[in-house]
Amino acid sequence: MARIPSKAEILAWIADNPGLAAKRDIAKAFAIKGAERIELKRLLKELEGEGTLERRRRAYRDPEKLPPVTILTVLPPDSDGDQFARPMEWSGEAPEPRVLFCPRKADAPVAAGDRILARVNEVSGEDHHYEARLIRKIGTNPRKVLGIFRKGAEGGRIVPIDKGADKEWLVGADATLGARDGELVEGEQAGPGGRMGLPRARITDRLGDPSAPKAVSLIAIHQHGIPDDFPDDAIAEADAMAPAPLGTRDDLREMAFITIDPVDARDRDDACLAHADDDPKNPGGHVVWVAIADVAHYVTPQSALDREARRRGNSSYFPDRVVPMLPDHLSGDLCSLHEGVDRAVIAVRMVLDARGHKIAHRFVRGMIRSVAGLAYAEVQAARDGAPNDRCAALVADVIAPLYAAYEALRTARTLREPLDLDLPERRIELTEDGQIASVAFRERLDAHRLVEEFMILANVAAAEELTRLRRPLLFRVHEEPSPDKLDALREVAEASGFTLAKGQVLKTSHLNRLLAQAEGTDFDELLNITTLRSMPQAYYAPENFGHFGLALRSYAHFTSPIRRYSDLIVHRALISGHGWGDDGLSAADIEMLAETATQVSETERRSMAAERDTTDRYLAAYLADRVGAEFSGRVSGVARFGLFVKLDETGADGLIPIRTLGREFFHFDPKAQTLMGSETGTEIGIGRRVTVRLAEAVPATGGLMLELLEIEGAAMPGGASARRGKPVARRPGPARAKAAKTRRKFERQRK
Repeated sequence: MARIPSKAEILAWIADNPGLAAKRDIAKAFAIKGAERIELKRLLKELEGEGTLERRRRAYRDPEKLPPVTILTVLPPDSDGDQFARPMEWSGEAPEPRVLFCPRKADAPVAAGDRILARVNEVSGEDHHYEARLIRKIGTNPRKVLGIFRKGAEGGRIVPIDKGADKEWLVGADATLGARDGELVEGEQAGPGGRMGLPRARITDRLGDPSAPKAVSLIAIHQHGIPDDFPDDAIAEADAMAPAPLGTRDDLREMAFITIDPVDARDRDDACLAHADDDPKNPGGHVVWVAIADVAHYVTPQSALDREARRRGNSSYFPDRVVPMLPDHLSGDLCSLHEGVDRAVIAVRMVLDARGHKIAHRFVRGMIRSVAGLAYAEVQAARDGAPNDRCAALVADVIAPLYAAYEALRTARTLREPLDLDLPERRIELTEDGQIASVAFRERLDAHRLVEEFMILANVAAAEELTRLRRPLLFRVHEEPSPDKLDALREVAEASGFTLAKGQVLKTSHLNRLLAQAEGTDFDELLNITTLRSMPQAYYAPENFGHFGLALRSYAHFTSPIRRYSDLIVHRALISGHGWGDDGLSAADIEMLAETATQVSETERRSMAAERDTTDRYLAAYLADRVGAEFSGRVSGVARFGLFVKLDETGADGLIPIRTLGREFFHFDPKAQTLMGSETGTEIGIGRRVTVRLAEAVPATGGLMLELLEIEGAAMPGGASARRGKPVARRPGPARAKAAKTRRKFERQRK
């Protein structure tokens, strides 16, 4: 008769033989046969009940250790370039172990978020607990969800905050991470659909109270995966930085540079000055200086700060916070061109002729001392004859020459004819406790345009200089609209009574003539929005394809290295090209240039989406207590499922579901972008003036649901007031046929 092992012996054997943890393997190891297996089974049950062993299918294992073969989720590389992975299932009481992923040359490439089947080996004496080798990839990134947790008897559910989400996610009792009812959580898919086909999830992060005023931007940050914590080594590098010395830099500290920024600016990365050109060969000419913070001095290639800045790509701006590309010690202090302190810069001196054309430029690495940090409004007031105490002494010698140079640049801009869109920007103002104080449109001043034109000029100079030096760089590329997008714009223009010529090479001047036709009419905003939507998104590339919107052959981003990694690359290229130091463009920078272009283009779009979602949620919260109120607006989009309306008061966009339009079938014409009623012939298209009632505002998703009351001042036939009874069943087939017949009749009448 074999001796029955003790619990300690069983645990020790399993620890030494994790790959042979089935009951049959344990029995064989201790020579247990026949009826003695019953006693072994009892011991294993007791160990399982005590929590010292966990049963997985037919095998047993220590719940405080990973099995030798396990499923992992690959994490993004850390600041040292090491790639770690997280176990998909961890039930131990100790913190989740750190697993270092060790790829081999022959392994298939993996990316952050990939799930892999890996063999893991426990290690000691390291800053991680296991090392993993790839067996095979088993899937793409797991689906993720951000939502409100609703506790239930057997775990709970996650109610997504995405406007487009139509399903809740089931969460098992062992996968709640201790979340409380009503808490904002992040989760990921943990298995196939459960009851009623709902996906299963496990909660991976608890984010707190979703109704807290400052949770709005936090939701967008987490939903879009924007990194909002700096690694310790990046913070340590930044904190160790001291102000750059003068050294071999050009000393520009006696020059009257000023910074002009929003009143609530969080960083100041550009300064400018201008004066008349005293060269007799350039009568009526101007000299413009633009100085940009020398971020490259502090953020050197392959440093922890550099790796984190590249990962972020850019800063993200929200009404209540900024998620910066660089730690605050740099972005808010050493790299910010504060008034009255010495700051390292890369500056460009540009010579303009009397008509505003740049005839020469010269770059220097220098040191400036800003004489004033001003806001747009006070600079404009000084220009308009009402200077405050800060500006009074600067009007004649500093502010007036800036505007004189700007007037010349305006002349050149008029001749160049870049795309001239007029789209007011919304400004959400918050109280100190994060509540919405007001929603208004930003005032657009000549002071804004002045700084914008100076920055464009400096960006052009940077692209031309690096092209001359034959140095690699990242261009800012904006291509012309596709033929399909252009046809859609043309149809909207014609439906609004305007024309956009066909059969010629498209130029920005053609689009500007269209916008000029609409200016001052009811279709002004509509044509500006539709023209913007027809444009492809700008992006970064190592090759120069020009900038269609600005009507420029060469363009690069040079003026904001505090908040854009692309500009830092351009700065390094200028340093290398002029031999200003060993902190220029590295071999690794050049090798990864195409990859960096893709990376920063994607992070830019990510930030734009997060900022847009945040604005939508703030607007929904602002309007939530006005449900039932009536608003005027204009149809801004038409889809098969309904109408989008932009409200005049706030610029918020809301949806009118097609099911609420009336007791008739509405035919959607994608080419004409219209909905037409089958019974009444009512046609609703982009640009129509409407009056709507706010039916629902959901701050958690940013969604606004509207009811259509009037079109162009006339009551909607069969509209909201006529729909108090039971809806009439529709017969789509005959209704579509009748709608088509009605549409043809209306088209003949228009002809």
